[in-house]
Amino acid sequence: MCGICGALTFDGSAVGTDRIVSMRESLEHRGPDDVGVFVSPDGRAGLGFRRLRVIDLNPTANQPMSNEDGSVHVVFNGEIYNFRELRQRLESRGHRFRSRSDTEVIVHLYEDEGPECVSKLDGMFALAIWDSSRHRLVLARDRAGKKPLFYLRTGTRLVFASEMKAFFADPELRIEIDPGSIPYYFMHGYVPCPDTFYRHVRQLEPGTVMSIGSDGHTERRAYWQLEYPERGAIRSVDRSEAARMVRTLLTAAVERRLVSDVPLGAFLSGGVDSTIVVGLMSKLMDEPVKTFSIGFEGDARYDETSYARLVAERFQTDHTEFRVTPSAVDLIDTLIWHHDGPFGDSSAIPTFIVSELTRRHVTVVLNGDGGDEVFAGYRRFQASVWSEAIPGWVRGLAETLLARAPGPASDRHWLALARRFASAARLPLDERITRWSSVFYDDLDQLILPDVMAPSFDRLRYLDGHRDHLENRSVLGQVLHINYATYLLNDLLVKVDRCTMANSLEARSPFLDTALVEYVATLPDELKLRGGLTKVILKQAFADLLPPEISTRGKMGFGVPLGTWFRGPLREYLLDHLLDRSARYRTYLSSSFVRSVVDRHMAGQTDASLKLWTLLCFERWLRILPDWTRTRSSTEVPPVVSIAGVRA
Repeated sequence: MCGICGALTFDGSAVGTDRIVSMRESLEHRGPDDVGVFVSPDGRAGLGFRRLRVIDLNPTANQPMSNEDGSVHVVFNGEIYNFRELRQRLESRGHRFRSRSDTEVIVHLYEDEGPECVSKLDGMFALAIWDSSRHRLVLARDRAGKKPLFYLRTGTRLVFASEMKAFFADPELRIEIDPGSIPYYFMHGYVPCPDTFYRHVRQLEPGTVMSIGSDGHTERRAYWQLEYPERGAIRSVDRSEAARMVRTLLTAAVERRLVSDVPLGAFLSGGVDSTIVVGLMSKLMDEPVKTFSIGFEGDARYDETSYARLVAERFQTDHTEFRVTPSAVDLIDTLIWHHDGPFGDSSAIPTFIVSELTRRHVTVVLNGDGGDEVFAGYRRFQASVWSEAIPGWVRGLAETLLARAPGPASDRHWLALARRFASAARLPLDERITRWSSVFYDDLDQLILPDVMAPSFDRLRYLDGHRDHLENRSVLGQVLHINYATYLLNDLLVKVDRCTMANSLEARSPFLDTALVEYVATLPDELKLRGGLTKVILKQAFADLLPPEISTRGKMGFGVPLGTWFRGPLREYLLDHLLDRSARYRTYLSSSFVRSVVDRHMAGQTDASLKLWTLLCFERWLRILPDWTRTRSSTEVPPVVSIAGVRA
């Protein structure tokens, strides 16, 4: 796991080694163990690299890595899980290897197959290849989008990096806020791929390979897309056979992710997905699995450690439990810096903390990410299916009655969930699922100032590239596709990548294994959701590994008690930022509407904690952004806070 960056000029000018190094050093947290740089003999192409050693710890595995004659150079972030099989095939064709790394497989595979080689790679990756014989730069990203890759194109050059902060390290790159991104942030809590908060800065889409010539000519191709079958093409399948296949595929996915030359463990939340991963690891490993859990003292609704402890005892893991009493204020600037802007998912707080503490023990962790996306584990999946079957007049009546009820104190209260369901139940499916997952939706026009809200703003624009894949699919198939292609990509994977890599920790996700994802997508809906049951086939496949207390518990989620914090210890901090007459957000947002959100939350009329967190992150970003855009030392980063009140 590493950080990569680079540049290509179109006008014959030199990229400048010092610029590549400056970009590279801003990514030190992604790779603290080694560095590398390559600039082509003509000076027009450059690659930078920071290494986190995981597989083959020897210097021969350092990057940039070249082929024998130096005509191909590669920088690569991630892990290729089928590199051993690919290596055997390449050796049978006469290729010779000088390392045991998965990176060298990419070098030789590209020699044989060119940019098409990425379709043979099974893993999580973002890579860049400079082909000097063809004067071509190739960029590619893995199928799910686990590993990030950003690029910025000007009239004379293209630069790319694992994180956008690398662009701030180059004083000649002008990085400006794109006001058009702001409404999308407040709707989703993030700016959907391929856009970003900054003008001209783009994300390479998952499952995409892009080739850029030295003259600027660009070709791009999607080499993979997850497909759910059309209604008439859903095949029947024997449940026992499906369970057997799910078990076989997930077991193989876990086994592939145990390859490591450094200490390895697992995040253990005590939910179904992480329990299965840990259970499989305990069967596949010769020593006890190192497991790590986190809990917040003072609010049982946000503490899963008792369930994690139960699982740890079941599988006799080497378990470390962290119980913390952190202040979100201590982390907010650090999180914004590592996300390169505001990020509306407050579960980044516990994710960062557990990553920082886990890194003291291991370098690689497996997790249960993707289980809900693949096997339909979220409440909104059930809500989407149920709402299609409820008559319109019933939906309207429920919305009216629930609107009159007093506001719940927590967004986890059943009334809050019922209100959220009823408020969108009468909308078309695409609007319904968008509203259920939005931070601001109906009130977006009240929040965003009129001159910021562009006439072209479209709440459903994020679905434009997916319409063909939704047509004639079941309700569940549509919702699963949208969730996989949007929320998983833009929220969950971003959060985990930035929070783990901020602490030089590699995270691997067996549930996002390509073979598993493709197989489960073809299964009938009733093997995922049946009545009020979720993850039906997954729980059947691993019934022997799941304690009853885990299998039957409701989904808890991974969060922090923001609602309580904002009415208590963080009250003054929040008010100082959001009610300040000189607040930076006033350039873009209605201060009177922001005040109304604050007042309603403080009065207990509603739980606006997610909205307040989104607003607070935005304001903090606007205050610290000028420091990012000033010329500064490339290694200057916000201090990583110490975690108060840790008990292990």
